[in-house]
Amino acid sequence: MPRLNRSIRLSLAAVVATSACAVALGHGAGPADAAPCGNSGFGSSGIDFGSLGSSGSAGSSGSSGSSGSSGSSGSSGSSDIPNLGPQGPLPLYAGLRSRTVAWVTGPLSINRTFSRFAISGTDVGVSWDNGSGQTLMAFGDTFGNCNALGQQWRHNVLLRTNDDRLVDGITVPNGIADDPNSGSVIFPGQPNFAQQLIASLGISGVEVTTIPTAAIALPRPGGGFRQFINYMSVRSWGSAGNWVTNFSAIAFSDDNGQHWETDRSTIRLNSPVSVNLPEALPTLEYNNGKFQQGAYTPGRPNSEESAYVYQFGTPNGRFGAAFLARFKPADILNFDGYEYWAGSALGWVRDIAQVPDNGSAIVVPAPVTELSVAWSPYLGKYVMLDGDNGIKLRTADHPQGPWSSPTYIVPPGVIVLYAPMMLPNSPALQGNSPDLYFNASRWSDYNVMLLQTNLRFARG
Repeated sequence: MPRLNRSIRLSLAAVVATSACAVALGHGAGPADAAPCGNSGFGSSGIDFGSLGSSGSAGSSGSSGSSGSSGSSGSSGSSDIPNLGPQGPLPLYAGLRSRTVAWVTGPLSINRTFSRFAISGTDVGVSWDNGSGQTLMAFGDTFGNCNALGQQWRHNVLLRTNDDRLVDGITVPNGIADDPNSGSVIFPGQPNFAQQLIASLGISGVEVTTIPTAAIALPRPGGGFRQFINYMSVRSWGSAGNWVTNFSAIAFSDDNGQHWETDRSTIRLNSPVSVNLPEALPTLEYNNGKFQQGAYTPGRPNSEESAYVYQFGTPNGRFGAAFLARFKPADILNFDGYEYWAGSALGWVRDIAQVPDNGSAIVVPAPVTELSVAWSPYLGKYVMLDGDNGIKLRTADHPQGPWSSPTYIVPPGVIVLYAPMMLPNSPALQGNSPDLYFNASRWSDYNVMLLQTNLRFARG
C-alpha cells in the first residue's frame, strides 16, 4: 500500500491539528475567497477576491451553465450602497413548477440581515429542524460591511427561525446575546453581529475556509437534542465548480448552535491514496474522497429504514457522483458503526475500504452538486434536489435508489442558482401537501433566496 512522504505527512498533520484546534476553540478567521463586495485585484491578504469563489466559484457564467455570473459587482442590479454588496431586487420567476418567494439574506431581504446581523452576502443555507420545531440554517462564507477592514468576513454563520408560514418568506427574529433560541449567535457587546461557528486557518493553498454542507439534530443521552454539522475544509478554489478539500468533518453543539466543537475522529482526510498516518491523525483512506460533501436524511418513518440516518456523499466540487452511508443515530460520531452501500451485488458493507471503485456503488451518477435529501409523505418517496444553474429534482423509493432521472424544477438559464437546501417544515415534508420550499444561492447577488415548488407533477 503506497505511503505519503514525510513532508506531505507533516503538512497534513499541521492542517488537521491546527484547524481542528481552531474549530474547537472557536478562534481564527481568514480572508474571504468570495466576491460579493465587488472585490477585484488582491486583498490585504494577497488573495485575489475577484477570481475565486465560495461554494459557487466566481468567474463562472450563467450562460455556460455554471454557478453564477461574474462574481464581482453583480449583474442583477445593486443595493446602490457601496458597503452593502451587489444584491439586487428578488428575481421574479413563476414557472410551471416553481416560483421565487423572497430573499432570505442580504440588505434587501425581509430580514434586513445587514443591519441586524452584519450579513450583506452569504450562501448555502443548509436547513434542519433542531429537534424542537425550530429551523436552523447554516451559511457559508459571509460578508458584512464591504468598506470595513476585512469586510467583516466570517467562514460561516447561523440563523434560527420559528416561522412555519413560508408562503411569504422566512422571518428571522432578533439576535440576543447568549440566548440560544434567538435569531443568531450574538455575543455581548456586539448586538448586531452574527458570530462565526466553525473556524479555519484562512490561509490560501492550505485551508481557505470551512463550509457547512449537511446538518441534522439527533437525540442526546439524558434528553434534549445535539446539533451536528458536516462541513468541508477547503484547501483551494479552482475553475468554476472545482475546488479541493483537505477533509470533511463533523462539528457538534449541545446549546442549539451557540458553540461548536469538531470531533476529530470524524475527520475524513481527502487523498488519492490509502495510507496509515501516525496515531494522532485519522487513517487516510482513498474512499474518504467520496464523502467530502453531502446530505443527511432520516430513514422513512414506520419502515426498517427508520432505524437509520442516511448520509449521501460526493467528492469535492460539482462533478462527482453520489455515494451512500447509513448509521444508527447514536453512532453519528462513531465511524465503526457506519455501513456503506457497495452496490446491489454486495449490499451494505461495514468497511469504507470495501466500497468498490468500479461504479457499482454509485447511487446517483455524476455530476451531482451541493444537494439535499428528505422523505416526502406527500409523494411517498425520497426527494433529492441539486443543481448548478438550474435546479433538478429526483425521487426514489429507497435511499440507495434506483433514483429517477432528474427533472428541472427551475430551468437552466432562468435564474442561475446553486445549493438547493430543503426547508424541514415544508408542507410536502410534513404531510399531504405538494408545497416544497427550499433555499438556493445566487452568485451574482451572493445571497440566499427562498423558492417554492409544487410536487403535484411528481406524484405517480
